[in-house]
Amino acid sequence: MNKVANALYAGRRILLVLWIILIIGFGFYAAKLPSVLGGNGFEMKGMYKDTEQLLVDKFDVSEAQIIVLFEKKDGVSDSKFQQTIAQYMQKAKEKSDASKVDIPTASNKMIKGSTAYGIIHFNHDDGTMDKRVEKVRTLSAEEKEMSVKLTGGPIIEKDMNTASQADLAKAEAIGIPVALVVLLLAFGGVVAAAIPLMIGIVTVVTTMGVVYFFHPYTELSIFILNVIPMIGLALSIDFSLLFINRFKEEIQTKSVEQAIKITIQTAGRSVIFSGLCVFIGLAGMLFIQVDIFQNVALGGMAVVFIAVFSALTLLPSILAILGTRINRLRILKVSEQGGQSRWRSFATFVMKKPVTMTIVSLIILLVALIPVRDMHLEIPSSEALPTKYESRQAFDTYNDTFINKNTADVYFVLEAKQDMLNEKPLTNAFTFIKQLKKDSLVKQIDSISTALNVKSSDQLQAMLENPQISAQTKPAVDSFINGHYMLIKATLDTDQNSDQAKDFVRKWKDKRSPFTVHIGGYPKFEQEIFDEIYEKAPYGLALVLFSTYVILMIAFRSVLIPLKAIIMNILSLTATFGLLVWLFQNGHLGLTESNIALVLPVFVFGLVFGLSMDYEVFLISRIHEVYHQTRDNNVATVEGLASTSKIITSAALIMIVITGAFAFTDVTPVKQMGVGIALAIFIDATIVRMLLVPSLMKLLGDANWWFFTKKRDKSSSNEQLKS
Repeated sequence: MNKVANALYAGRRILLVLWIILIIGFGFYAAKLPSVLGGNGFEMKGMYKDTEQLLVDKFDVSEAQIIVLFEKKDGVSDSKFQQTIAQYMQKAKEKSDASKVDIPTASNKMIKGSTAYGIIHFNHDDGTMDKRVEKVRTLSAEEKEMSVKLTGGPIIEKDMNTASQADLAKAEAIGIPVALVVLLLAFGGVVAAAIPLMIGIVTVVTTMGVVYFFHPYTELSIFILNVIPMIGLALSIDFSLLFINRFKEEIQTKSVEQAIKITIQTAGRSVIFSGLCVFIGLAGMLFIQVDIFQNVALGGMAVVFIAVFSALTLLPSILAILGTRINRLRILKVSEQGGQSRWRSFATFVMKKPVTMTIVSLIILLVALIPVRDMHLEIPSSEALPTKYESRQAFDTYNDTFINKNTADVYFVLEAKQDMLNEKPLTNAFTFIKQLKKDSLVKQIDSISTALNVKSSDQLQAMLENPQISAQTKPAVDSFINGHYMLIKATLDTDQNSDQAKDFVRKWKDKRSPFTVHIGGYPKFEQEIFDEIYEKAPYGLALVLFSTYVILMIAFRSVLIPLKAIIMNILSLTATFGLLVWLFQNGHLGLTESNIALVLPVFVFGLVFGLSMDYEVFLISRIHEVYHQTRDNNVATVEGLASTSKIITSAALIMIVITGAFAFTDVTPVKQMGVGIALAIFIDATIVRMLLVPSLMKLLGDANWWFFTKKRDKSSSNEQLKS
């Protein structure tokens, strides 16, 4: 690190100029990032996606649909209502260049009382969907005899993007000013307090500019717009706090050059190790081949890399140029000695009763994690969108009025090696349909058999061989058979989100059949996402735990400290999940009852496991430094806590403020993530860092440094032999 410190100090002015160029360049593309974001990120390669494409290619199923909800106004007759709807749908088809429209009538059950819905179908999305939607909206505004609301996938996605941008602005408006207050309390001066915020903003803007260039290669989720600022601001401010605090200590007795070099060698080393822990925590998500995890992993890893890079290059350059002027514009008198004295007293008190403190801490964590057993995970849907959006209101009305929530539709596409209308594949297909009907979960089957009311393949072939009947049956045949493919729709007697529905598609996916069986529908979508996470997450977890252990073992030359840190992290994170269930799932403290977003446990673990290692690295680095000098574990622990607790507490408070600000946002998964990270950091900074760490350091004594002691003792012995 000595050579790095010398090079960074020597090139401080060049580095500053290069960073200004980077900020201007990437800032331009950062502003364009929202325009390339779309979807909720729950996309993956698999049978569901392949089957959906087959339905589009072979059975004329549209790629995108807009649902139009109509509500009749008072005084309008039923006939006038239907006539006006039909006229609207035809105009909408023409204006939006739609492939077809489904017009509601009393016979097709798309009208109930004063409410009706129609569907506008699009065969392709060439990037003009927003313009098409706006053309339909202009028609809606012109209607006098009915209210018209638009919903459906494309509109909900666009509104989710808008809501995410609004949430980001709201969180920043809350978090940044409060973070500035905390920084002022930590440093006392405007200059020192402003620098971490500036570094955080530079990191976020630069990362957003970098991530913009990912969009040609991967679908970017709208949630990335919240994740990058959440991680970038919190991490950059954390690193800056540590760095500036050490620089302010060193500059009291040393020259600016010496202070910068020592800070890079000590605090800079901690930044590298802690950044590496966060980087690996996020990299664990790459095992899960679902777009949203890939997005968050790539975006998060990018922001961590840039946060470390800016902390090691831009920040030292600014401090080297400022020098003692870092203390300018002081508005508060901050007593470093007084703060250290209080923390020293607290650490001494805890270490006097290590067994009691350990037991109390563990009881609190174990009680908090009890609700985890009742955690119910679900994939975020339209319910994640705030109710103030028209698309959410319309979708809720559509669901409540027209959709049976106790059923689920599963689509089977049978693929034969020859034309499906040949005798053998047709006979096998009817056998398959009969087997489906026998399944206890199947409520209804829609197929060529039910469409033409035929019981066997022989009956169907006889109908097709009759020229007169064949012409009449052609539309029905074309709806269910296309060359080598046959479509079957099974309606299940269970909710589409249920475990029974997921078990059903798993069972039929694995059944032996003379066909290649393709399965689609929402239960298949959920089953693939859930299975991918449950199957791949353990690999990511293993990578994170093993890598973190090795990194911390090398960093601190200890066998026990990394193990202790990992166990404490797992305990505090599990307690966090328990509290999230109590808050959101059980609807406490005024929160609306909502199931936990499926992505939340993985996200919070990936982010917080690494972030909380920041504090472990900062604290243990200082304890290790003192232990190296004194060889006294108790003194090292007390002095390490006394010298770092104020800055770690300030860093944790800022991270809680930055991430906790998202609790005031409207998109449910983002709110849950913000609250989850803030809670995890709070538990880590209080119960773990203040109580468990000093207690366990005391109980384990010199065993904490077993690896370090052994290595040092061996080196000392070798030196004695040489002499």
